[in-house]
Amino acid sequence: MSASQARIADFLARPALASALDALNGEGEETRVVGGAVRDLLLGEPVGDVDLATTALPQETIRRGKAAGFKAVPTGIEHGTVTLVREGTGFEVTTLREDVETHGRRATVKFGRDFVADALRRDFTVNALSLGRDGTIHDHCGGLADLAERRIRFIGDAGTRIREDYLRILRFFRFHARFGLGAPDGEGLTACIAGRAGLGDLSRERVRAELMKLLIAPGAVAVIETMAASGLLMPVIGGVPYLSRFAAVASDGDAGLVYPAFRLAALTVSVREDALRLREGLRLSNEEFDRIERIAGALELLAGRASPPNIALLRHLAHRIGDDAVAAGLVLLAAPADEAGARRTQDLIAALGRTPPFLPSGRDVIALGVPAGPRVGLVLDAARRDWIEAAVPADRAAQMAFVARAVAALPGEP
Repeated sequence: MSASQARIADFLARPALASALDALNGEGEETRVVGGAVRDLLLGEPVGDVDLATTALPQETIRRGKAAGFKAVPTGIEHGTVTLVREGTGFEVTTLREDVETHGRRATVKFGRDFVADALRRDFTVNALSLGRDGTIHDHCGGLADLAERRIRFIGDAGTRIREDYLRILRFFRFHARFGLGAPDGEGLTACIAGRAGLGDLSRERVRAELMKLLIAPGAVAVIETMAASGLLMPVIGGVPYLSRFAAVASDGDAGLVYPAFRLAALTVSVREDALRLREGLRLSNEEFDRIERIAGALELLAGRASPPNIALLRHLAHRIGDDAVAAGLVLLAAPADEAGARRTQDLIAALGRTPPFLPSGRDVIALGVPAGPRVGLVLDAARRDWIEAAVPADRAAQMAFVARAVAALPGEP
């Protein structure tokens, strides 16, 4: 048995999956594992969500699922999708479909029983593979050959697939950045360029979701450069990209800062206005916007200084906007840097990361006789400032001494 066959056998032996397939197969019906799970399994990568396609109609899926002990949730029953859940494991089970008419993102479909027709309506050949209960891999679109060559190729006519859903432009680049080798498929790239106007019709939330996944993919640097050269990047990010900075930090592993918001900041941000533009243009989540805005704040405050920042300055800044934002700002300002510059940056980040927390709180200030109100915040700010200048002792008693001195230095009530 080959390594691939062993992985498939182990996968199909998973109790919940085996039970679902056994329940949904037989008595004239067939169910297969489809999509990304099959692709990732064949590549030897971790398999995440497992989707199933079946000849059974939704009500039959529900009946069989419940009989096998699954909870059946009609998550998209109008489109033929039922989610079967048992012991924390869920499978989206979708009845085979055929397109009757396509119009942009939406399509008029009918339920079918033909796995070939269902495969032909998918986006890329490597996503159209299916796996039968007996371990057979079904390839109706040449996906196995493309997977072996690490080639992302649209099924059928690339332009037609894109007009069905313009988000496939971004998915083409995202999948190539994750799985592809060499240059993107020429026909696919040409069709993406021809269809780029359709990107403006997509919801910003869908665009953001694809872009964030693309930015952290292994081949993101080359793909982002291809998108920029093809006129496909600026319509997505809404501004001029910092390609060399993005390439420097992404190729270097981001100094441990591999998360989507940082990659987006590396590509697009230099001032706070950039963060505001991204929030509107990509419908950033509150958390994403907060991280990117703080990184932009660090860039504004650190850029253009005549001398390199010292650790005291960085600690002051970290207590205002967070040590994660300061570390990100330092990495971006140093990119691209020579080896000595990169080492200095890492030394500063390491020193910043060892800064202990400032433990005193407003209650401690009030306990020293300061009435609740704005003067409490003034005391804490002054104490924290002096604590940083004194090389941030970690001991609570030493920190409280700064608080006591700040209380004593308060001017009398006006």
